[in-house]
Amino acid sequence: MTATKHEPVTAPGLPKPVGPYSPGMRLDSLLFVSGQAATDPATGKQAEGIEAQTEQVLRNLERILLAGGSSLQHVLRCGVFLVDMKDFSRMNAVYERVFAGHRPARTTVQAAALPEAGLLVEIDCIAYVP
Repeated sequence: MTATKHEPVTAPGLPKPVGPYSPGMRLDSLLFVSGQAATDPATGKQAEGIEAQTEQVLRNLERILLAGGSSLQHVLRCGVFLVDMKDFSRMNAVYERVFAGHRPARTTVQAAALPEAGLLVEIDCIAYVP
């Protein structure tokens, strides 16, 4: 039996992770993407408001997915972390639009806090590489 190799995946221009982890990790045809924040890589500033943050988080996820040979349409599962569950419907509307009809399995939980001040949402995912 041959050993399976895993490798880190990064995307150009994304902010450095806030901890000792990789933005993504690929194992064969699976791609695991760490939770992403709402920092715009072009400006280095955090998006404001739940809709703008959700959009930016998903675009940051997408950059890592593309760097790893996948895409939003190949996402199998997402984990969504909200600071306030009252933002669920507004986050969900952006999520549904960005995924454009694709419906990955998902868990959404309310978190007491997220790693960056002002961050309202963080999303991670698991995808496959076609």
